[in-house]
Amino acid sequence: MKYLFSLLFLCTSFVLLAQDKAYGDGEWFKFRVHYGFVTAGYATLEVDNAKLEGREVYHVKGKGRTVGLSKVFFNVEDDYQSYIDKEKDIPYRFIRKIDEGGHTKDIQIDFDHATGIAHINNKKHKKKEVVSFPKNAQDMVSAFYYLRNNLDASNIQKGETIDMDMFFDKENYKFRLKFLGREVLDTKFGKVPCLIFRPYVQAGRVFKEKESLTVWVTDDDNKMPMLIKADLAVGSLKASLSEFKGLKHSFKIIMD
Repeated sequence: MKYLFSLLFLCTSFVLLAQDKAYGDGEWFKFRVHYGFVTAGYATLEVDNAKLEGREVYHVKGKGRTVGLSKVFFNVEDDYQSYIDKEKDIPYRFIRKIDEGGHTKDIQIDFDHATGIAHINNKKHKKKEVVSFPKNAQDMVSAFYYLRNNLDASNIQKGETIDMDMFFDKENYKFRLKFLGREVLDTKFGKVPCLIFRPYVQAGRVFKEKESLTVWVTDDDNKMPMLIKADLAVGSLKASLSEFKGLKHSFKIIMD
């Protein structure tokens, strides 16, 4: 449960999507995180227009929390935020403020893309430091939106992989995403054509193996995540899209 919502936001960072602008101001997703029929919590992703130091940006807010008995046994309150340049699709600021069963973090990262330096403010420990990052590196939230706008899934082949640079907390990471194919997913909204991807993750304390995640996203111009399955070291969980609003494009559903 400790990694429940961090996992969800990481998963949405690995989606391969279309070249046209896929999202905009007012887009909002809500996910139900569950073990089988038992709801463990909810998570949301929201996009708003904003300004940061005079720049026009999208302010993306990701929040997660446990509910019911899960909250009693292991309370989670997660807050992830990213400020993304509207034209360049690069992050200027990333905020991670979490409380997962008493494990807390309060970190703000400001990206200086001109110098390739990330300014890290660890507010919990009152510590500041600087770390270099690769050109056009993304944070774990902005990566999802960057890929939605910049990668074309129309001609992708089964088994094809894509790599990208990501900066998280104070380290640089190389993430790889593998395309598994297409499938019509039976959802609460109807039958939805989806693209299936497998992000490669590090096996060990959290995941059973490096191919423990599977992600389904809509095969349309929105490319929103519909379902995430994760095999963890202590069981498995799912995150299912339960509500949405503010889509920029039509939602494609197959009618019987």
